[in-house]
Amino acid sequence: MLRCALAVCAKDLKLTLTRGAGLVQALLLGLLLVFLFSLSLNAGDRLSPQAAAAMFWLASAFCQVLIFNMLYAVEESAQARIGLLLLPAPVQAVWLGKALAGLLLMLAAQCVFVPAVFVFLGQHLGEAWPLALAGIALGNVGMAASGSLLGALSVGQAGRESLLSIVLFPLLVPLLLAGVRLVSMGIDPEPVLDDALRWAGLASAFDGLFLAAGLLLFPYVYSGED
Repeated sequence: MLRCALAVCAKDLKLTLTRGAGLVQALLLGLLLVFLFSLSLNAGDRLSPQAAAAMFWLASAFCQVLIFNMLYAVEESAQARIGLLLLPAPVQAVWLGKALAGLLLMLAAQCVFVPAVFVFLGQHLGEAWPLALAGIALGNVGMAASGSLLGALSVGQAGRESLLSIVLFPLLVPLLLAGVRLVSMGIDPEPVLDDALRWAGLASAFDGLFLAAGLLLFPYVYSGED
């Protein structure tokens, strides 16, 4: 299963990076959100760490929708979904492969979003910066697992971007809240660390929930079975 998942991941990354348009669109949207929000600040002002972290995750969430719509549209446009279902491996390998590809693409996008948040929103790394890395890691795992599952749900739908956004964003609220709190602690010069383990536990719980849901439900969602 893992070998098949890695093959799906490599195939999706090759197609995405060859075409380039989808990833560039996701990057530009995220950067535009951060830049437009920075226009509300006066010269020399520094946005609060929590607000800056919220802008980072908002850009990442919109980027996630575009990335997973793009990943699942590849087979749909070429009418190759049946080929993936006939792979000599559990169909969950498709979910895992696309989740890995989406995770890597989101990390690439966030490598651009993070400097943009520092530059445009006046942020600096705090002493608790490992919490920011932990928050990004935990948030990305849950976003990749849920995006890969619900991206399959939107396959073949006329307004798949809207459908994915409507279904996905409410589910991500607790995970995003935990990510915002952990990242804000990592860029706050004087963080309050009392609730750090609690927020990390919440993010880990949602990661486990989304991973389990992907393994159990993906075969029915992707194959269209009742």
